[in-house]
Amino acid sequence: MITFENVGMRYGMGAEILQDVSFTLEKGSFHFLVGPSGAGKTTLLKLLYLAHRPSRGLVDFFGKDLSSLGRDDLPRLRRRIGVVFQDFRLFDHLTAFENVALPLRIKGATKKQVQDHVEELLAWVGLEERLHAKPATLSGGEKQRVAIARAVINKPDLLVADEPTGNVDPEMSQRLMHLFVELNKLGTTTVVATHDENLVSAIGAPVFSLDKGQLSVRPDRGQS
Repeated sequence: MITFENVGMRYGMGAEILQDVSFTLEKGSFHFLVGPSGAGKTTLLKLLYLAHRPSRGLVDFFGKDLSSLGRDDLPRLRRRIGVVFQDFRLFDHLTAFENVALPLRIKGATKKQVQDHVEELLAWVGLEERLHAKPATLSGGEKQRVAIARAVINKPDLLVADEPTGNVDPEMSQRLMHLFVELNKLGTTTVVATHDENLVSAIGAPVFSLDKGQLSVRPDRGQS
């Protein structure tokens, strides 16, 4: 479970970007995050994947108070989080296979486990013919699919995705969201930031709505 209580966030001496944000992510829950540009979505996502600590308020991750954790504790927590970045953040010198394999290798998986799991997942996202391609030769949609495969390969406790379907066609968008939903059914808590209201309606999960740094919750409307 992840809990935010009265969280505020500002950079330096600037105005607060997030104001008194409170919510709970139960284990295995699925939420969308929506809001206009400048609402604070990116900042909230950074707090969720532990890139920043809040300026004020309480954040509890998996039973640990974030304010009480030292610098050495954060990497262990981050390994439980999968992140899909809007700008992909792939390693240019590595192939698609090697990028996706990284989390498994860090975890200590065997060579056979890496081979089997990475090939299976890349095939699932339609990249079985691009295993050995480097990012410079991939399209934006292909890079996004590699980034998603890398984020979910370890079946993280928390998956945070920033506009994960922004660079793919509608058919692949539905396929990738199905992957997120199936991973969520296995117990991964999932937060997906999106501007696509059609996607939100199709899944029917609860929605965190940010506007001018303040958070409200829209209930699950059920699948259409």
